[in-house]
Formats: sequence, structure tokens, C-alpha cells
Amino acid sequence: MKSIVSFITLICTISLCIACEAQRKKKNKNDSVRKVELVAPSGKAIAAFAEGCFWCSEHIFEAVIGVDSAVSGYAGGTVANPTYELVNTETTGHAETVLVYYDPKVITYSELANVFFTSHDPTTPDQQGPDKGSSYRSILFYMTPEEKLIADKALDDYSSSGMFRNPIVTEVKSLTDFYRAEEYHQDYIEHNPGSPYVQGVSLPRFELFKRTYKGKLK
Repeated sequence: MKSIVSFITLICTISLCIACEAQRKKKNKNDSVRKVELVAPSGKAIAAFAEGCFWCSEHIFEAVIGVDSAVSGYAGGTVANPTYELVNTETTGHAETVLVYYDPKVITYSELANVFFTSHDPTTPDQQGPDKGSSYRSILFYMTPEEKLIADKALDDYSSSGMFRNPIVTEVKSLTDFYRAEEYHQDYIEHNPGSPYVQGVSLPRFELFKRTYKGKLK
């Protein structure tokens, strides 16, 4: 059984590399990383979450009622304007992250933390599925002291819930900067539904989330 799992993981990893290389070749000179101002539109709010490949994370959060949109990008590190290639060297400190724009009258930061913990495995250090490295680590970002209290409580609650067999390794970290990833990463699943990685990794993860999450979906 272990050999079969290892083989499947290898195939998924190879598929990811092929998909990313194909997308890199399609990039144009304007496809650059941009620092995002961490200010929400009037009446809205923002929050950031790192939980592995941002292609699937973006797709998951955008399926939740109260979420207006999610942006794929990089956060948690020290290097300014990091590119996808640089982040993947695991030297920038950044993790693949989604910046979520939401309506706080419809959904709370606390509920988004529930989405976060039920949409990935927070017990695997520097790894989600076939993706390995610090850029795929689990981070629950906060922007205010109130959000930090909520994040800490969510971490404690899920750690003691018995939902996960192994200890949770999620970081609770202040969001200081967020860099919007290259445009070919945005709405990746929508634009690349036939990608081997999307079919083999992203969509199965999304389906598992839908079976696990108890909140409202679009």
C-alpha cells in the first residue's frame, strides 16, 4: 500500500512540475508580482491564510458564502516582490497564501478560521499532499489584536478537538505584507480545469472540504 501511495505522490509531483513549466512559458513581460495595499474596500474586510498550494485555497475560499474574492500570492517572508520561482527555492520565508476579501456582515474572521482548518491538513510540517517545502507550510495570519485572540483560540480549539490524529503545526503570524502572485496563478482552476494537478490534487481536496465543512457554500 505504501508503495502505491508513494507512486501516486510522485505522479502528482511530476504533474505539478509539468503544469507549472507550461504556464511559465505563457507568461508575458507584464506578468509581475505586485505588493497589495492591506486596506479593504468600504464595508468589507480582508484576511490571509497559507495552507499549501494557493490554486486550491483560492478555489475553496471563493466557494464560501460571504467571501467576495480571493487572491493568490506570497506572505510571511522577508524578501520584497518575490517571484514564484524564487519562493520555490524555499529561501524567502514566504508561503503560498490567499488574501480573502469578505463581507463581515455575512461571515466572520472566526468562521474563516474554520474554513482554514477544515480545508487542509494542519499537522504536516512544510507540506501539503505532494507539495513539500516551507512555502507550503500552514499559517493563520492576523491583522489586529482581536484577530490574534480569535486565531489563538481557533488553534487551541482544533488542537483539542480530536479532529486530527497528529499535533497541529500551524503558525499564528502577523500579516505585514502580501504580494499578489503572477497573473497566471489567479483563478488557476477556473482557467485550467483539465490540468493533471488540478484533476489529481486540487479538485479532490476541494471535494473533501465540501464533505467536511459545516458552514454555508455558494
